[in-house]
Amino acid sequence: MASFFKKVLIVVFSLFKFQQQQNNEQEKNKTQKKNNKPSSPSNKKKSQTPMDSSLSVNLDYIKKKTGNSPDIVVRRLRAGGNSEIQTAVVYVKGLVNNAFINDFLIESMMKHSDLHNNLDRQKILEMVPEEIVALGSVKRENDWDKLFESMLTGNTAIFIDGVGEALIASTQGGSRRSVQESGSNISVRGPREGFVESAETNLAMVRRIINNPDLWTESMTLGKMTKTNVSIMYINGLARKDILEEVRKRLKQIDIDSILDSGYVEQLIEDNPRSPFPTIYNTDRPDVVAGNLLEGRVAIFVNGTPFVLLAPAVFIQFFQATEDYYSRFDISSAIRFLRVSVFLISLLGPAIYIGATTFHPELIPTQLLIIVAAQRESVPFPAVVEAFLMEVTFEILREAGIRMPKAIGATVSIVGGLVIGQAAVQAGIVSPAMVIVVAVTAISSFATPAYSVAISVRLLRFIFMISAAMFGFYGMLLAFFILLIHLCSLRSFGVPYMSPLAPINLEGMGDTVYRRPLWKLKHRPSFIAAKNIIREGENQRPAAPEGRLMSRESEKGDENES
Repeated sequence: MASFFKKVLIVVFSLFKFQQQQNNEQEKNKTQKKNNKPSSPSNKKKSQTPMDSSLSVNLDYIKKKTGNSPDIVVRRLRAGGNSEIQTAVVYVKGLVNNAFINDFLIESMMKHSDLHNNLDRQKILEMVPEEIVALGSVKRENDWDKLFESMLTGNTAIFIDGVGEALIASTQGGSRRSVQESGSNISVRGPREGFVESAETNLAMVRRIINNPDLWTESMTLGKMTKTNVSIMYINGLARKDILEEVRKRLKQIDIDSILDSGYVEQLIEDNPRSPFPTIYNTDRPDVVAGNLLEGRVAIFVNGTPFVLLAPAVFIQFFQATEDYYSRFDISSAIRFLRVSVFLISLLGPAIYIGATTFHPELIPTQLLIIVAAQRESVPFPAVVEAFLMEVTFEILREAGIRMPKAIGATVSIVGGLVIGQAAVQAGIVSPAMVIVVAVTAISSFATPAYSVAISVRLLRFIFMISAAMFGFYGMLLAFFILLIHLCSLRSFGVPYMSPLAPINLEGMGDTVYRRPLWKLKHRPSFIAAKNIIREGENQRPAAPEGRLMSRESEKGDENES
């Protein structure tokens, strides 16, 4: 037995060295690619068609560029009372606020008495944003690409005949999904708001929580075709500068046609894309984003999706739910310990059953072993085939329940599982004990708060089942060691993925599986936050016994007076 464990340790250390060499080679390849990377076409100057001073020429160019699409509205009008000043308003139907355009733009320009033919056209261009149009933002533009980009985000272009420039008025609007309760991160206690598809609304929701001028945002456009607005948010003085620079650097290196969801950005900036574990956290709750920003993390908002990315991420973070900080520390700690235990059950449950029944029956109590053996007597397959059949069947039912309409999806998955499980047992294909193991494992996978980790466990479960079928518990132990080595080798924007467990950070250990009381969480995680790590003052503990005694004495005094 001792020689076997020595061999196992030798294999583990050799795999760890191989993993380190592979990571070093990947970093070298990345640096070589960055150095040899050709200049992207987006950085090259393109030949632009200049704006013409003729209104008709500019409108014809817009119609030609957009294919004369019916949703591109071109509204020609005469500015001023009785003047002959030809102007035009161009916007995209459905992306603008029609009340803004009609009341504060078109009506103001048509009825303004100071506009007349004797005015210089450049003078009119200056008067429109200063005296005529009562909108929040109006700016001048002579670049066609920027003009089309502004129009396609809900702004309105104003053209004046005789001027080779245009005005961009802020009229964003249209129909959007209202703020609703989060559908993926449901909590018993806490705020009920969830993010929507508008990045501007999401940024404002976080600002309502953190009323601090040090909450800074930066914006950029990604996607050569979609021109998706991506914003990063952080608290100046809390976020580490090296992490912030790394986030900016990775975002600016993205050169792709389309960004349709935050998942695109996550896959293009994560540290180890070959790992089954996510190294970037995502959520659709404003309070979760605010809490992580206050710890020193950086949030990435992508327009068009309600899910916000948070970096850097650590492994234990995926087992923390929203209401952990809204409840008492003893209850939160017990539930966190339950989540970690459930994670191990969902990862190792079928593998333990396979290893125990195939290689180590002496570890099973005798009475239970007799029952299991009697159940498996009529099953024609070994335990690993039995487990694979049930696991694959349950995965099919789970995927079908998700993709089907909500009215019948849950019913089909539940009824299908009951019917198929009962029929498989009666047909002698699987044993009742295997059905129980697979059912407990499936329910355990649903108890993990983060879906990205739960789906990773669904894949790794099959690897542990194969290891247990080949070498029993020794194969499971070897696979578990390899998994731990892989987790310890991961990084998230330079932060060790297993922090504060490995390397050990005693101050950060108070918010892992066990959560200290709020009055003891005096410091932010030092491996994430910058120098300003103190987040609460002294003497935050609730009233001392002396205070309670004084209150009791005062109550007695009040009773005597009465």
